[in-house]
Amino acid sequence: MEIRRDTYLNKLISKRHNGLIKVITGVRRCGKSYLLFELFREYLRKSQVPDDHIIEMAFDAYENKKYRDPDIFFPYLTERINDQDQHYVLLDEVQLLGDFASILNSLVRRKNVDVYVTGSNAKFLSKDIITEFRGRGDEVHMYPLTFAEFMSVYEGEKADGWRDYVLYGGIPLVLTFTTTDQKGDFLKSLFEETYISDIIGRNHVRNKAELEELLNILSSSIGSLTNPSKLSATFKSVKHTTISKMTIKRYIDYLEDAFLIDSAIRYDIKGKKYIDTPSKYYFTDLGLRNARLNFRQVEETHAMENIIFNELKVRGYNVDVGVVVMNEIDQAGKKIRKQLEIDFVCNKGSKRYYIQSAFAMQDEKKMQQEQRPLINTGDGFKKIIITKDAIAPLYNEEGVLVMSVFDFLLNPDSMDL
Repeated sequence: MEIRRDTYLNKLISKRHNGLIKVITGVRRCGKSYLLFELFREYLRKSQVPDDHIIEMAFDAYENKKYRDPDIFFPYLTERINDQDQHYVLLDEVQLLGDFASILNSLVRRKNVDVYVTGSNAKFLSKDIITEFRGRGDEVHMYPLTFAEFMSVYEGEKADGWRDYVLYGGIPLVLTFTTTDQKGDFLKSLFEETYISDIIGRNHVRNKAELEELLNILSSSIGSLTNPSKLSATFKSVKHTTISKMTIKRYIDYLEDAFLIDSAIRYDIKGKKYIDTPSKYYFTDLGLRNARLNFRQVEETHAMENIIFNELKVRGYNVDVGVVVMNEIDQAGKKIRKQLEIDFVCNKGSKRYYIQSAFAMQDEKKMQQEQRPLINTGDGFKKIIITKDAIAPLYNEEGVLVMSVFDFLLNPDSMDL
């Protein structure tokens, strides 16, 4: 089963020969090695690059263990790069190579060497890995499968695919399992034995129970506004334990560094300024989030919002939570100040979109509720409402584009209809 990851493959292709180290980052098991050693290597071969000018090394393979020694690997590379023609160096799990930053910095200085690396342990799960290369790194950040990528190999109708995707997410290996027990057991094991172990190892976390409890709380409240102070209060009132907001902030940073979760901060649209707190947190993969809760709390409403957030990030948008401040008169004639929320404010270059995720649009009252903050932004940027079961994309009388989540996810140009 070959899953095309053209979004990332095209990014790698566009970065060829740019003089930088191409660093593929992303949550573990999202397909980084497959992208590099299968899809990109095949592209190079079809581009008439000779096999002996494609130098590959998977440092986690037992037969390559000796090459983890930089005093062995660097001479080996020097011997392989034996002419002035272009060579491509593809390195997987490069963090296992001793003094890897120095070796990569040496390689990138060679005009006839193009370097591509991936890594998946605690070190390479960090967002700050690019700093290891002193400004010579060029990141390609990878996500688990989008719904469109998932459906490209799913054997069944999109409604069935949607149910599976909402429950088990987009980690590619999940598609190789045939039973629900196999999928669930794999995701739970992956979360516990890989992600948590990596985070604890990298950051020297001493209280594993605190970190895991925070994960449970965040998993139960995806898409809800919160902050370290609120989370600290939750620990005290619900868990009857005391944990400082600074410790919680540090744990959240660890989870974000590991690409397990991502955040969206609030933006005052009319005031044109960011509001530091509270924020919303979303999981990079819903299957991992559901596994964390033992598949006991799967709300399709929140799941759809999380999936839309991830899709927007994959499409390259900066995503914030929108706040529209309105001054109104209440029934007693008193002035009141209201804050209306827009789920996503999406920016990329000069483009901006306002998006509401509304699982069900039962009646006109619900439509008015969802579009009210959109039509009060005071600007002309495009407004979109994404719902579960819209018949077809259409503009309503207020100029708001309403579309189904399937039309949004399966059409890469859906925001420009």
